[in-house]
Amino acid sequence: MKTAYFDCSSGVSGDMILGALIDLGVPVVLLDEAIRSLGVDGVRLETQSVHRKGFRATHVKVIAPHEHVHRHLSTIVGMIERSNLSDANKRRASEIFRRIAAAEAKVHGIDIEEVHFHEVGAIDSIADVVGAVVGLDYLGIDKVLASPVPTGCGTVKIAHGICSVPAPATAELLKGIPVAPSDVPFELTTPTGAAVLTFYVESFGALPALTIQAIGLGAGTRDLEQQANILRLIIGEINHEHNHHPHDHSPLSTPHSPHSPLQTAWMVETNLDDISGEIIGYCIEKLWALEPLDVWTTAISMKKQRPGIVLSVLCRRDQLDAVERVLFTETSTLGVRRWPVERTVLHREPCEKETPWGTVTAKRIVLPDGTEKVAPEYEALRKIADEHGIALRDVFQALR
Repeated sequence: MKTAYFDCSSGVSGDMILGALIDLGVPVVLLDEAIRSLGVDGVRLETQSVHRKGFRATHVKVIAPHEHVHRHLSTIVGMIERSNLSDANKRRASEIFRRIAAAEAKVHGIDIEEVHFHEVGAIDSIADVVGAVVGLDYLGIDKVLASPVPTGCGTVKIAHGICSVPAPATAELLKGIPVAPSDVPFELTTPTGAAVLTFYVESFGALPALTIQAIGLGAGTRDLEQQANILRLIIGEINHEHNHHPHDHSPLSTPHSPHSPLQTAWMVETNLDDISGEIIGYCIEKLWALEPLDVWTTAISMKKQRPGIVLSVLCRRDQLDAVERVLFTETSTLGVRRWPVERTVLHREPCEKETPWGTVTAKRIVLPDGTEKVAPEYEALRKIADEHGIALRDVFQALR
């Protein structure tokens, strides 16, 4: 499993993440194209090889026209939706900004749609988020881990005045995240860096047992006196055998065999008995658009013997917030349940199968004992039935 580990010994910021990704080989032209598609003229990335306390790293600066703009969440999401990012990357980037907006709304005691971004609404911060999403997608990362996060100490000047480090929004974003001690008198972790990190990272702790394949070094702008101001991004393959803990519900998984890896996913459920089937169907469509692992309903009997359903979603950890948002927005539920579950997944890969009606697409599945079976894709069998005027059940029976 291709894993990215953020070594945040000097904190994390948007430009440090971009620098580490470019240092790993993410093409600058790819990031430039994605950022320019946001609709702001004159935006580009400028990269430079620098040294921080004797260590080489890549520093990235977003070159953009000076703006006097305080954008709202809806404005930023609109920019992202109109960009040329893939649908999955649009969802990821928008979700990261929703996290920042939720943190700002909490610390200022206002509604999330009333939040108008200052520092993180500037085009360079938007570029940092979009670049991070596109870069991690380009590298094909399956799992993201990180070290505990130092915030630095002292004070920092923001749009609302001088605040203690960590800044209020950063502290809110880091709730539930292990923070490392630091006596560096600067802001080491920014809201943008914290938002990207907490969106992607599934577990915080020491570097796990893995086979290192590449290392990217992203430099912060400031040259610190105490230490190298560098974010180290380590790419490698997880060694499942050495990372398994019997009661660990983190996404680090261990395989039963080479063909049946044990994975951690999340269950999200809610009971519904007071909305129509049309609304439930629409909600399910919205949930499927998030590309979860599975969605289904179960008939139940609720209070006063009213018939109802359990609406269940199986998803990855980074999809939890988006799944819950759909459930709260599209249904009448007042609460949802969530818990981690372990699932055993057989190895599968696409293949083709010869049939009396020609070649059809299929999946080759490897069982735990190493034996294989081939399962034709439903759409391929449906096409045969339609084109040859055969009952679908007869096509299934013939190929069985």
